[in-house]
Amino acid sequence: MRKSWDHYFIDMARMVATRATCPRRQVGAVIVREKRTIASGYNGSVAGDVHCDEAGCKIVEDHCIRTIHAESNAILQCARFGVSTEGASLYVTHFPCLQCSKQIIQAGIARVIYAEEYRIDDYALELLAQAHVDVVHKQPTS
Repeated sequence: MRKSWDHYFIDMARMVATRATCPRRQVGAVIVREKRTIASGYNGSVAGDVHCDEAGCKIVEDHCIRTIHAESNAILQCARFGVSTEGASLYVTHFPCLQCSKQIIQAGIARVIYAEEYRIDDYALELLAQAHVDVVHKQPTS
């Protein structure tokens, strides 16, 4: 039996997360438009910097500041290559943080599908709802 598109792309985000270089949490994101992947991202260091799994995390106020979040990396990949995210869907392994939620809104992403509930910020939920971003919790199939 074929997977639904949502499960297919959530599973893809989980695969992307295996590239993450943060030992604290592996997160993957996939941006999709018209059932086609337009970008992916995982949490890791800025290009050219050492990775957390090599040099350790750089923790400030319980957050690793060395890491760029998966959602940001995927959105920035679109920006770098001139690919529009307007009306796209973002599949992500974990609920986006407040800063990523703001970027999702600014990028014009219309739908967020996440697999795991993790530190869900009430203000992020409020902003996403206010921007009419459809937020869906979808468990992976495997």
